[in-house]
Amino acid sequence: MRPVMALTAVLMTLALPAQAACYADYKARRDNPLELHYGVAQISEPCTRANAEAQLAARLQRDGWRLLNVLQVFDDGGLDSRRGAAGQFFLRY
Repeated sequence: MRPVMALTAVLMTLALPAQAACYADYKARRDNPLELHYGVAQISEPCTRANAEAQLAARLQRDGWRLLNVLQVFDDGGLDSRRGAAGQFFLRY
């Protein structure tokens, strides 16, 4: 009976939907001299604007950038359309 239960548990786990990746596009600035950039970053769950703001503020600060705002959070479907605009800041932070 145990092998059947174990197999059932494995099959149920495989049937769960995969977590969709979460991304955010944002604007940031750095002073002296003034620099602005638009970027796209992967965000860990939960996929909310507030969570993206918290994660990005910390990541950007390490390189002297200050988060201005998170424009949007989105899944894989919106990733390719933002690649060109983000340039060197595409998935950098």
